[in-house]
Amino acid sequence: MQKNAAKQTNLLIKKGVIIPDPALVFIDPSVVLKKIAPGTVIHPFCRIYGSQTSLGPKCVLGAEAPVTIDNCQLGSEVKLNGGYFSGATFMDNSSMGNGAHVRPGTLLEEFASGAHAVGLKQTVLFPYVVLGSLINFCDCLMAGGTSRKNHSEVGSSYIHFNYTPHQDKATPSLIGNVSKGVLLDQPPVFLGGQGGLVGPAQIAFGAIIPAGIIRRKDVLTAGLAGEDKQIQAAAGGFTAGAYRAIDRVVRNNLIYIGNIYALKMWYRNVRTQFMTKDKSRAACLAGALERLESILQERINRLGEIAEKMPRSIELNIKARNTHLSNLSYLQQQKNFAGRWPKMKDELLQIAKFEGNPAKRDYLLAEITAGKNHSYLETIAALSPKGKASATEWLQSIVDRATEIWESDKERS
Repeated sequence: MQKNAAKQTNLLIKKGVIIPDPALVFIDPSVVLKKIAPGTVIHPFCRIYGSQTSLGPKCVLGAEAPVTIDNCQLGSEVKLNGGYFSGATFMDNSSMGNGAHVRPGTLLEEFASGAHAVGLKQTVLFPYVVLGSLINFCDCLMAGGTSRKNHSEVGSSYIHFNYTPHQDKATPSLIGNVSKGVLLDQPPVFLGGQGGLVGPAQIAFGAIIPAGIIRRKDVLTAGLAGEDKQIQAAAGGFTAGAYRAIDRVVRNNLIYIGNIYALKMWYRNVRTQFMTKDKSRAACLAGALERLESILQERINRLGEIAEKMPRSIELNIKARNTHLSNLSYLQQQKNFAGRWPKMKDELLQIAKFEGNPAKRDYLLAEITAGKNHSYLETIAALSPKGKASATEWLQSIVDRATEIWESDKERS
């Protein structure tokens, strides 16, 4: 194994990869060497694994501490300064500081970054989004901002709470959204340091949540968000597994799933026009689509797990005598959700075949094709007002298809 790894590093050096100390770098035999571009710098004590790993030109690995990469795709000039990275995709000029722990389902778009000691999983960061240090930000999508100087930011020591006392993880949070966020013209979101967000939540573009606040509710308008009111203990105390109203949980999960479907369609129709001729970018395109598919599977499975818990929840609520008149509505929600879930799941899976509003999509694509001599970021920034409106309406029609699954159910009840 060591001889094979040494052979790998020597071959990379011959093709122009910069490895200052080859004896202290491990390149697993599973790595396809042609997927590592010349000009990439691999510092000592780095380990690289996986046939799906692809490193674009001028990437830098391990400038601050050892890096382990397993089946990740990196665009050009990506900097991973130290940590563990598995099943993740990094677009051009994205970066992570030392101590990162990045797990499968993570997608960082152009110039997105995290400082030191950041944990990500099933996370999507749109261009320019910045994460501070000492952050756990799993199961989120964050957009907002227009440039590196005007970007959405998460302050240091921030947590996205993605596990509930009922032991479920149907907790994805949508910070900004896809239908407007992809256009890179929305006001940034600010999540202040030493705070947290309890998923599943929706946070509007332009929202400002001050430092030190744990936000448990949606923020649906721009501007300064006040602190949540003191949470009152439920009558009779807390019973694990006895859910209360689940309408917001289901609705926010469906909105999140719809946004991921919309982003996947954006990659298939728009991103693909900028990423197929260059090998490393083509690998990033394939990786991003794989990441989004894994997120969809995760979110649908997690929502299904809650549906399976509803009969037990109803039983526990009845046993705890949480069935006075004001509680009947949420028990009915739970019953409806459990009964409807098999059909809801089928409908969610069918959205993969839904193209959205084709007229709006085609108008947008025609405008993008006309300006495709520029980079992806430049082309999107230069879209006309009509082109941007077409993009938003097209993508939102996909989001709405997912959201209406539960709205239709409520109308029936």
